[in-house]
Amino acid sequence: MKKTVILTACASLLLPFASLPANAAVNYGPQLQGFEYPYPVERFTFTSQQQELEMAYMDVKPTGEANDRTVVLLHGKNFCGATWEQSIKVLSEAGYRVIAPDQIGFCSSSKPRGYQFSFAQLAENTRELLEHLGAHKVTVIGHSMGGMLAARYALQFPEHTEQLVLANPIGLEDWQQKGVPYATIDRLYRAQLKTTYEGIKNYQLKFYYNGEWKPEYDRWVEMAYGMYAGPGKEIVAWNQAQTAEMLFTQPVVHEFPNIQAPTLLLIGGKDRTAPGANRAPEALAEQLGHYPQLGRATAEAIPNATLVEFPELGHSPQVEAPEQFHAALLKGLAQLNQ
Repeated sequence: MKKTVILTACASLLLPFASLPANAAVNYGPQLQGFEYPYPVERFTFTSQQQELEMAYMDVKPTGEANDRTVVLLHGKNFCGATWEQSIKVLSEAGYRVIAPDQIGFCSSSKPRGYQFSFAQLAENTRELLEHLGAHKVTVIGHSMGGMLAARYALQFPEHTEQLVLANPIGLEDWQQKGVPYATIDRLYRAQLKTTYEGIKNYQLKFYYNGEWKPEYDRWVEMAYGMYAGPGKEIVAWNQAQTAEMLFTQPVVHEFPNIQAPTLLLIGGKDRTAPGANRAPEALAEQLGHYPQLGRATAEAIPNATLVEFPELGHSPQVEAPEQFHAALLKGLAQLNQ
């Protein structure tokens, strides 16, 4: 049975977008050296595609009464495991074991020069990590690009997936099929090299937070930009270009009817994220990224899906309105055993 819940955002104090601080130019290493994670970071060393790689992750034990469930938090393309900071706290207090990895090519994990990125490969890497940690059946929560990965994980490892949660995932439409022009990895790399602090902040302001800025968002801009400002700029930009091509050419939307796990969709209705829309004709670009419609279509496509809508929130509801988001998340997780 399909369920749709519409939640209205509570009033909050928001600050208008102000000028950039003078000390905006942070500087981190290629594996985010210098950035402080909210919980201890551990490293899983494994061999993939004939090379030894390190996958960074946080493994946080329950701080509340344990419920014997494990949740895995999968970050988006412009995010890291650290961005789940508030979610980790809420979930661990609710009794969940929480595992939050940084995928290969991102954040504190290895940045391989030669690597064939695919969602299937990243799902396999994640499965290896979870086996290493003794987490055999988990609830997978994916945000943004992490939603595409979470869907692939659930399709690839249905026996290991007890529940799937998609928080404003990208990939609810096939941009290439709709006519968005392809961009080569080389072209994407050149664009990534031009990344600026202002560009990241303005993008997040528009798509993530509805044109309203809070001081606590600065930390996530600094996290994203710091690797471009540091000594690993070229390899960071190269991996970002490779994964941008991956998400454009490897849609999961056509396989939604095959997802077996009970699925919770948490959708901020102000989101208009559509990778590649900036290189599409204006008339086409205007048709992309309409999350209210995309969320409802996805809920219809996935056999056992529940849709919770946040009409007033953007691409990152877990950061923009954490209390509202986490109340809906905990309620949805609890429904698994009802």
